[in-house]
Amino acid sequence: MEYGICNLAVIPLRAEASDKSEQVSQILFGEAFEIVEWTDRWAKVITDYDNYEGWIGRLQFVMLGHIAYKSLKQIAPPITYRAVTQAWKKPDNSVLYLPVGSSLVFLKGTTCHINNEKFEIIGEIGETEPLDITAKSFLNTAYLWGGRTHYGIDCSGFTQAVFKLQGIHLRRDASMQAEQGKTVDFISEVKLGDLAFFDNEEGRIIHVGIMLNGSQIIHASGRVKIDSIDSQGIYSEDQKRYTHKLRIIKRLINGHK
Repeated sequence: MEYGICNLAVIPLRAEASDKSEQVSQILFGEAFEIVEWTDRWAKVITDYDNYEGWIGRLQFVMLGHIAYKSLKQIAPPITYRAVTQAWKKPDNSVLYLPVGSSLVFLKGTTCHINNEKFEIIGEIGETEPLDITAKSFLNTAYLWGGRTHYGIDCSGFTQAVFKLQGIHLRRDASMQAEQGKTVDFISEVKLGDLAFFDNEEGRIIHVGIMLNGSQIIHASGRVKIDSIDSQGIYSEDQKRYTHKLRIIKRLINGHK
């Protein structure tokens, strides 16, 4: 078995082995993956964090040995970065702008060691903001299919990123996340951090957002924004209509009021 790790700020994970193929997700700095297939220019991988499959360019990562991968798997929970920040890559002194949720792997003091590369992290490490503050930091981030960062994010990438900084592991797609947690029976019982899921006419779950309270939701639709919600679904003030039909509400975090 072969393994790799992202040593760039973010790399696209594509559906097919082509630069023209759609981006289905992203791999962030410090996230590892299993390599299951090679071509001349591409590697098919399964991500360690959310078990997601896709293709990445062969020049966009470095290999990770079996022992290093196993030691990385034993770090739980992984240290994540709470804000967009800089990392100085030594010895060429180039700068990476790490997105929120980057994994600070093989960390010694403020230096990440990935193979023979050293990255000096600039800023505070390991602090966790309250969930609502973390979620609101994404406000007005543009919607991007497959995105997981402040530079573009999709609905399930948004919920995954916010929960990752709370030390809670969410799967990648909305339909997958809907299988996690405990059902909240009534919207009147909603607490901060509950996840609301929405379906289409065929009954397939296609959207997810984070409940701020019993009447407001923050979600990525066009951009990350706060909308009104009731038992029928999301009402968009921008469009003056209901845009998403509520299917189910799930709770993964206890203790939020």
